[in-house]
Amino acid sequence: MDIDTLRTLVTVAAFASFVAIVVWAYSRGARKGFDEAARLPFLED
Repeated sequence: MDIDTLRTLVTVAAFASFVAIVVWAYSRGARKGFDEAARLPFLED
């Protein structure tokens, strides 16, 4: 395995991780938790 192959694999892995995070952030299941977290500053007096 040469350095170019390793660089390609790392780039593909980073892109796949980025896509997975974006899909998770925009999923419907995560929205409820994000909405609760957004309201936290307003719960304190």
